[in-house]
Amino acid sequence: MELPSHQTTMTVLMTPDMANFSGKVHGGAILRLLDQVAYACASRYAGEYVVTLSVDQVMFREPINVGELVTFLASVNYTGKTSMEIGIKVVAENIRAKRVRHANSCFFTMVAVDENGRATSVPSFVPGTPEEARRNREARLRRELRQEFEQRQQALKPGDGT
Repeated sequence: MELPSHQTTMTVLMTPDMANFSGKVHGGAILRLLDQVAYACASRYAGEYVVTLSVDQVMFREPINVGELVTFLASVNYTGKTSMEIGIKVVAENIRAKRVRHANSCFFTMVAVDENGRATSVPSFVPGTPEEARRNREARLRRELRQEFEQRQQALKPGDGT
């Protein structure tokens, strides 16, 4: 069975060890799973180990409850020379109520690394559908915004680099 190398899906049952006293899953538990999904998607696509460079626009839209199934839908949206933007949509499913809802979305920038931990090139991503083309355009804009933000941050820092 051939799976698309630019997409990954993972479903996880939310258990009590992931939750606070009111039965809502901790944001940190979701972030941990998001990082794992981003890693799986990016490393599959690149054929290399990857590291997380940044996480953008983590939007917790709705709480997630213990006992719900949570599906992480990840895709490569854009590739640079060594980096990839991975978009992840999080869908929570209340099994008993048969209710599915969009609970979270975010974007990870992952960098491929070789066996010495140095950045290494990744295959160019070519969108194959109109939806992938839209995501690619939006990812390019987010990349420009990240670069602009980094330049502004650098301008604020004192001369000693801190």
